[in-house]
Formats: sequence, structure tokens, C-alpha cells
Amino acid sequence: MNSEVERRKSSLRDEYGFFPNSEELFEYIVSENKGKPPLESEYKREEFLVKGCVSSLWLVPFFDSERNVCHFKSDADSIITRGVASIVCKLYDGLSPEEILSLDPSVLGEVGISSALSPNRRNGLSQLCSRIFSFAKSCSEK
Repeated sequence: MNSEVERRKSSLRDEYGFFPNSEELFEYIVSENKGKPPLESEYKREEFLVKGCVSSLWLVPFFDSERNVCHFKSDADSIITRGVASIVCKLYDGLSPEEILSLDPSVLGEVGISSALSPNRRNGLSQLCSRIFSFAKSCSEK
């Protein structure tokens, strides 16, 4: 297994895996994202909107072909969705397409993030991960 992928999983577990309950976990996620600047308005377009989310969620992927890595920006009109999307983008940002495809998003459930979401928000998370994987797959085929 790729060492950077394992490092990312370990880092996620270290930061989010110790909360005793989902309420404290989401309080932390919300507080971590309150001060972050919103996505530039030029990216809040239909083409970047993630379908299947309860709230509006935008995912903006970029591919750096010189370094063979993908980058992701996100924003949402719900603070919880915004926070969860930020965690997902941080997890996958800067990885090669192959590394992204090898990093199973089930690690989000291990730390209680996906399991504590409502079914509708879990669907949105699934759609977000799907979009990231589709983008990585398209980049790996170039």
C-alpha cells in the first residue's frame, strides 16, 4: 500500500477518531471551518454542483499534469456539509489519480464522520466521493 495514502488515513484517524460522540465531532468540524474563506463566486456554477446533496455543495477539481496530482476545492451553503466536504478534499488533495483511487472513503466511517450523518447527508458524501473518484479516473486515463 502507498505510504502517502496510509499517512493520510492515519492523520485522519488521529485528528477525528478520538471524539466520544458525534455531537462533539461535528462541533469540532464546524468550528474548524468557520473561519475558512468561501469558494470564489466564479466557481459556484452548475457544472461544479454535486447532485444528490441536501444543501448546495460545489466541488472544483484541478489536475496538475506536471506533478501528476489532483487538487480539490469545495464549499457548501450548510456549515456541516461544508466541513465534511473540506475534510474529504483535504484527504484527497495533492494525491496522484492512482493514489486517490486506492484510498477507500470508508476511512471516514472509521472515525465516525459518515456514520453520524443523516441518510440524505450520507448520500451527498457518497456523491462527493464519486465525483472525486471519477475525476481521478479521467486524469489517470490521460
